[in-house]
Amino acid sequence: MRPTATTDGAPEGIAATSLLGERLLHELEQLHRTRHETFLYGSDDALRHHTERTAQLEAEYLRRFPTRMVTAGRTRSGARSRDAAARAEATPH
Repeated sequence: MRPTATTDGAPEGIAATSLLGERLLHELEQLHRTRHETFLYGSDDALRHHTERTAQLEAEYLRRFPTRMVTAGRTRSGARSRDAAARAEATPH
């Protein structure tokens, strides 16, 4: 596994293409967990690095799993159905 570098040349970790499946998913989970805090409180460099690394790992995950399972409620039509059901339930009879 070879380390990669950020745009300023600093090492950023193992290349996304070199991570095993479980490790790739673990790295994505860590980045998603820390995204909000980095966005609110991180320096411009930290936010840029976080964004770049997330994009690399997400692209690699999608490359490996192009037919990943998608939950119906996480699609536009699923969200619309959920909203319509909530509105119908909230409407007095």
